[in-house]
Amino acid sequence: MELTPATPLRPAQTGGATPRSDADQAAFEFEVVFLSQAVEEMMRGTTAGDFGGGHGEETWRSFLARAFAEEIAGHGNTGIAQSIATGISAYEKGMDSE
Repeated sequence: MELTPATPLRPAQTGGATPRSDADQAAFEFEVVFLSQAVEEMMRGTTAGDFGGGHGEETWRSFLARAFAEEIAGHGNTGIAQSIATGISAYEKGMDSE
């Protein structure tokens, strides 16, 4: 098995490189969803600044968490999307050989 440096799997709308395949896009979206949930959980015990809290802040917190997650995933440093894309690719190769 050869190890190579990870390349970011950013979708076109973030200004990064266009994903190479549907597997790359699915892997990127999985990473965003995963990171979004992690960020939202981290934000649960904090305030989002001087917005005053309340129901409105709670309502929009998930959007802020998703924006943070997209930014983190867009850098391609976590390796989550690359790992998922590798798994999908291996599965597709296995299906092709049948």
